[in-house]
Amino acid sequence: TKTNCQQHLSKDCSVTNLTLRSGSTIADFTLSSSSQGGTQVQLVIDEMLNQLAEKYPVRFVSTKKFNTSVPSEQIIAGDSVIVTCGPPPPNFGSELTVEWTFKDKIIQTEKPSQDRTSKYTIRKFFDIHEGSYVCKMNRADGATFTQSSVLKSIPAPLIFVDPVRGTVKCGDSVTLQCSVNNDYKVQFNDPDLQTLSPDSKISYVYTAPEGCTTQQKRIICQVTNSVANETIILTLTPNVVCEGNAGFSAGQLGFEAVATCEKGKVGNKTAVCKIDGTYGDFQDNCVLEVIHNLLLQSEELDEVTLPGFLKDLKDAAINNTKTITDSPATIRAMVQILENVAKRADSLNITIFEESTKNIMESAGILTTDTARKSWLNLNNESSTNQQNKFVSSLFLRAFEGITTSVVNQPLKINTPHIIFTKTNFTNFFSEDFNSSVKIDIPEAGGGKQSITVILFASMEIVLPAREKATLSSAVINGKVALIRPNSDIKNISIAFDVLNDTLGNPKCVFWKFDLFDGLGGWSNDGCSFVYSINGTVSCNCNHTTSFSILMSPSSPDDPALNLITYIGVGISMACLVICLIIEGIVWRKIRRNTTSYLRHVSIVNIAVSLLLADIWFIIGAAISKTKNVPACTATTFFIHFFYLALFFWMLASGLLLLYRTVSVFEGGLSKMTMLIIGFCLGYGAPLIIATITIAATAPSNQYIRENVCWLNWDGSKALLGFVIPALMIVVINLIILIVVIAKLLRRRVGENAAQAGEKHVLVVIARSLAVLTPFFGLTWGLGVGTMVSPQNKGIHITFALFNSLQGFFILVFGTLLDRTVRSALTPSQLATSQGRTTSTGTGTLSSGVGNFFRKLRKGRHSSNGYHVTSNVPTASNT
Repeated sequence: TKTNCQQHLSKDCSVTNLTLRSGSTIADFTLSSSSQGGTQVQLVIDEMLNQLAEKYPVRFVSTKKFNTSVPSEQIIAGDSVIVTCGPPPPNFGSELTVEWTFKDKIIQTEKPSQDRTSKYTIRKFFDIHEGSYVCKMNRADGATFTQSSVLKSIPAPLIFVDPVRGTVKCGDSVTLQCSVNNDYKVQFNDPDLQTLSPDSKISYVYTAPEGCTTQQKRIICQVTNSVANETIILTLTPNVVCEGNAGFSAGQLGFEAVATCEKGKVGNKTAVCKIDGTYGDFQDNCVLEVIHNLLLQSEELDEVTLPGFLKDLKDAAINNTKTITDSPATIRAMVQILENVAKRADSLNITIFEESTKNIMESAGILTTDTARKSWLNLNNESSTNQQNKFVSSLFLRAFEGITTSVVNQPLKINTPHIIFTKTNFTNFFSEDFNSSVKIDIPEAGGGKQSITVILFASMEIVLPAREKATLSSAVINGKVALIRPNSDIKNISIAFDVLNDTLGNPKCVFWKFDLFDGLGGWSNDGCSFVYSINGTVSCNCNHTTSFSILMSPSSPDDPALNLITYIGVGISMACLVICLIIEGIVWRKIRRNTTSYLRHVSIVNIAVSLLLADIWFIIGAAISKTKNVPACTATTFFIHFFYLALFFWMLASGLLLLYRTVSVFEGGLSKMTMLIIGFCLGYGAPLIIATITIAATAPSNQYIRENVCWLNWDGSKALLGFVIPALMIVVINLIILIVVIAKLLRRRVGENAAQAGEKHVLVVIARSLAVLTPFFGLTWGLGVGTMVSPQNKGIHITFALFNSLQGFFILVFGTLLDRTVRSALTPSQLATSQGRTTSTGTGTLSSGVGNFFRKLRKGRHSSNGYHVTSNVPTASNT
């Protein structure tokens, strides 16, 4: 040591008092020299340590940081980083073993290379890799060399451009925008664009040349001092079909425009230019940024980083629940994260412990809440052009099946708001009731100690579509979905499900088979059999284990007698309506002399026509329901909805006419033509608006019609409210009108003239028909709603069928036959007179008809208020 000291420093250099502390690797020494060169002093110390290392099992702790392939302060998230440890002091030796640790866990062990260094590679460096890395080289006698560094990363540049892909008409301009996150700066890398100073957000107004030909132009937005960039693709064209709107640029027919996402999301939005000049086929591929970052990290997980990652995933899911469940693309990313967790745990033999398992259940459970229903309907949409979306629900379940195999092999009971995870041990047989909704019995398991994992989903019916091997489109999932995974092959298992909706029938025991429908997955009953259904519990027996549930049909009881009653009832109603219309045609000349009577019969005719057409469409719908033709069923439902609404709105028109003529009789007011226009606008215009809004709001999400019948949906979109609410309101309004009118008529003074008496008679007829028809129709359709609320109740179905058959009969009786003007016009003498008038000689018909017209016109001018009054039969011509 003295020789090396004098060689590197000065002739008077000496090292004295060199001692090793007892039980320690700390050396105490005194170095004396007239030279103060720092480098030379370090060389002396290093040489002294080398000599110590040759004789003693010392421990060296290096103060030097690792060498990294990327400077440690410049590591960007996603970079590949190679960390180099060593070499140790020259005399430390070369027969060494190297141990790398991260977060106090060993991540790599190896022999050093020939240059006595060791390398650890992080394929992609993310937040989960941040922390202290320690490299320890061990010698056989216990001497060690330790080196450590703390590694961190900075967020990767996230570039947003707008438009991503767009079209510019020759001579027109478009604003190009580019921005980047954090402290990065961007610039357009294009020689044709005016040079702009780099900034975090830049924009440029680009003008397409006049008279250009169809061509593509690519403009690159690049981060300064980085290779990161995004490209804007512009199509220059002489003509466009779609004008720019909603974030999308102009476009030619069939052009797919691509727009950027809102702040905080990553991805894009697409739309296709349609022939009508508007954009359609919208696709929102925007993923919440924090979930996008976690998705990238999930591809690099290992035993050390997995627990922290799963905690971050849970926190992100809980803090952004609404945003996640409202976004199909973000749900798809979450499912892919769970799939990556299952794959990494399986391939690296990672054990998932209790806390991590709980974090998985809480993160995934958010995806099964009711707020995610609309997003899952979008993902499971059979007509979607995005094929990847259709696999998401099946991948979600597959991820759970993969994760269960990696969970620590010990009894666990994890309860989360939406998923219950249970892992338990048993011997010979197993029986347990899970959350009072699913009971599992394994009578014989083959002996020995075994374990079984059961995952019970509270609302998996939101996620998994009800498609099945038998393609029974009317079936729905009507029990909890239970994933059952024992650690051995079970050939006999009994499962009892509590049904979710006790109004459904025809239970079928099924399991999710992943290879059905070309890999989309679906329900199959292979190996499962139905045992019984008692008091809301369905029991099944299967010869294998996987993910089970029950499918049940929401159809009404399939009873031939009930079907016969329904069709006979509708036939009777239609026959009565046809008779009603024939009678109205016969007496039309008699009733049109009085304005109020005329308008009343216009309402009756339209009520009869609306109900007749609704019944016709009802029969068509019943036939189409059996064919499962969705477009035809949708069109039929629209017309049924429209004409049934028209029936109620014409009843409202009658009620309003009654109210108007009661409070303003003999005071002039609205003309006959004005009231007719109001009546037709109300009778057909309002139903058309309501029916159109209902189909427009629910059909795009396939929630307009019910799955088993051509009628408005209730379980999903509540489209039925588009009929129930207007009908109920009209019933209430008409009942209020009746109360007001009856009170008015009872207070009328005695001593009316003939015209007033005739007018009062008409009002009484209207009031009487409304007093019967309004509550009758209200009760009838109340029963109709009851058949959907309780579809298995045969009594409600029969009562509804009987009342439905009486609708046309009641219109005939109370709307037409109880009017004495109509009965008078139908007497043989009146019919003979009418026939005699209509069978006059051909030469005299035209002249007499024209003469009668002018005579009636003159009489009308001289009569009071336009009413024709006779002394012989005042009521026959005044009503």
